[in-house]
Amino acid sequence: MSLLAEEDYLGCNKDDTPLSTEECNAYLQRIDGWEIITIDNIPRLSKTFTFKNFTDALDFTNTIGDIAETANHHPAILTEWGRVQVSWWTHSIGGLHHNDFVLAARTDVLYG
Repeated sequence: MSLLAEEDYLGCNKDDTPLSTEECNAYLQRIDGWEIITIDNIPRLSKTFTFKNFTDALDFTNTIGDIAETANHHPAILTEWGRVQVSWWTHSIGGLHHNDFVLAARTDVLYG
């Protein structure tokens, strides 16, 4: 299991500062296959997971939904036949936070 996936999910409020580019790059070294994309000037962690069919992709989507609800931190999820794209970012700060990287690592653990 990823050590990052085991780290605490920290509190975050709208006054927190998004991680710097250098901090994000350091975190990226700790998760495999994730990239930072920018949509509407907001950086997001993104990764696409592949599956053998739609049912498995949907099951994975629902499992991610469960961890998102538990954390009260909700990603963008695109579910298609044989693939799921997941994007994490912290809406309240308009950028990336430690929590996004923790949840990305937990997503990897769920994928197996």
